[in-house]
Amino acid sequence: MEIYPLQTGTVKLKKAQKSREMGGMLRVLASNEWTAWLPIYAWLIKHPEGTFVIDTGETSKTSYSDYFPKWHPYYRYGVKMDVAREDEIDRQLARLDVDAKEIDTVILTHFHTDHAGGLYHFPNSKILVPKTEYEAAKGTLGKLRGYLPQHWKDWFQPKEIEFQNQVYGPFARSFPVTNDGSIIIVPTPGHTPGHVSVVVNTGNEKIFLAGDTSYTQDLLLKLKPDGVSPDTKQALDTQKMILRMAEQDPLVYLPSHDPDSVHRLETRKALEV
Repeated sequence: MEIYPLQTGTVKLKKAQKSREMGGMLRVLASNEWTAWLPIYAWLIKHPEGTFVIDTGETSKTSYSDYFPKWHPYYRYGVKMDVAREDEIDRQLARLDVDAKEIDTVILTHFHTDHAGGLYHFPNSKILVPKTEYEAAKGTLGKLRGYLPQHWKDWFQPKEIEFQNQVYGPFARSFPVTNDGSIIIVPTPGHTPGHVSVVVNTGNEKIFLAGDTSYTQDLLLKLKPDGVSPDTKQALDTQKMILRMAEQDPLVYLPSHDPDSVHRLETRKALEV
């Protein structure tokens, strides 16, 4: 089994989004302090049972003037994207001699655009999505919440993840993706109510493909939720659960926007709790 990082451009956020400050979302919109450009990572897993892509990264279409709704305050004031056509996930996969149209399974951690913007590259794949997240992202209410369902293709018919009452480490519920149990989805709500993460058990350590449970490993260790999580307690509870898992087994923690994630993957640097 092999895991590869796929960087699909970069994103710049308000500092108040990366680490929660007084005022929450209002602070995110009103602040003039930006982060540096952060990577947008998706992940490829080559497994004996097939090829798996975790998140689809962002699309270069974000540079089109009509891609983001102009009426939405977050897209007007809260985020900046830098994604070229060469950065998109199909081109990143091609560099590894993998055809996006031949990927067996895509797993979304959540439906925010920098994780789901590249969905249209996978018309032939089984697409697993969090049920709660999918329902929240649909229709007019989804658009108001900042999702972009208007860009989903007509063929998009994902399979909803139905968690089982099957304990996995400190998590009371889980969803096995592979028959050998080496790829598992666990619920990690907080950044969004339906957010999930993917755990890959290599036999020597567990690789935790974290999505946006935190923006960096350091923020996880400090138990700092981000500034857009609608439920701060839920986000903190999830972070504590991840730290508990790291106490039980060697855990390599890989958030989607942490510049150090690739180095930790390459060196298998486990989280020190």
